[in-house]
Amino acid sequence: MSIQLEIPTHIAQALRLPFEHQEKQLLRELAVILYARGILPFGKARQLANMEHYQFGLLLGEWNIPRQYSEIDLQDDLDYTRS
Repeated sequence: MSIQLEIPTHIAQALRLPFEHQEKQLLRELAVILYARGILPFGKARQLANMEHYQFGLLLGEWNIPRQYSEIDLQDDLDYTRS
């Protein structure tokens, strides 16, 4: 299953981002917000952002988002190191 969001053209055109960077940037912003609100664990948020573990950690630091580390996050990290 996947979720597809539709952003109306007039809103997409109003974004202060170059067209070629819009999808990537919006996914990163969504991932950070969902992580910060506790809706998505770190491992899944970094996957949504399409970033490596370290890079996503740096992004959270840039946003001043503290790391939330749960048992689920630990399992995601262990799974990541095994792959």
